[in-house]
Amino acid sequence: MSIIETAAPLHEAHRDNHTHRDVNGGWLRPAVFGAMDGLVSNLALMTGVAGGAVSSQTIVITGLAGLAAGAFSMAAGEYTSVASQRDLVQAELDVERRQLRKHPVDEMEELAALYVSRGVEPALAREVALQLSRDPEQALEIHAREELGIDPDDLPSPLVAAVSSFGSFALGALLPLLPYLLGATVLWPALLLALIGLFGCGALVARVTARSWWFSGIRQLVLGGAAAAVTYGLGMLFGAAL
Repeated sequence: MSIIETAAPLHEAHRDNHTHRDVNGGWLRPAVFGAMDGLVSNLALMTGVAGGAVSSQTIVITGLAGLAAGAFSMAAGEYTSVASQRDLVQAELDVERRQLRKHPVDEMEELAALYVSRGVEPALAREVALQLSRDPEQALEIHAREELGIDPDDLPSPLVAAVSSFGSFALGALLPLLPYLLGATVLWPALLLALIGLFGCGALVARVTARSWWFSGIRQLVLGGAAAAVTYGLGMLFGAAL
């Protein structure tokens, strides 16, 4: 009795605390990638132009153009990529659906063999496969998970990916542009805000991926800062040549 009473609270605690992050990448991956890309690319673009000793108005126009072009490009690219991936998955599911309809016994034996390969007794594996194969839709889901590694009911949305990419890229690209829009006429406020944003984005991603926040923040800061430094140097070089 004491064992049962002890096990019950442990089961309840495990059920309450045993949660997982969303790892399917429906919106998180394009949102994170979009914000990072928008911040780094627009910062590098603006510093490159600023290195050529142009007016602040030119830098603002360049930043706005980079924001708009990059956001639309990211959204279109993500939509096309995710839609193509989804179409490919649907095509593979159709193949599996036809096989289940034409060769149900072979597919059941295939499922049983897979369970046997994972250590299940052959008789039990065949019984489990037989029971799972009675419902065609359930059988399709099981085969898709086991053979293709996908969940037919949890496919990423192209629209969600596109909207996430567009919004996050625009937000990231706006950060280095903001000081100029508020009246700044020199580069350093935009550079400082962008570098803070780079560190903050890296630290925020670490909270999602369970990596060290300071390592992730510094890594993103260094990479973005290096890109800005290179483009600024190229801007100075080409500006002087012109």
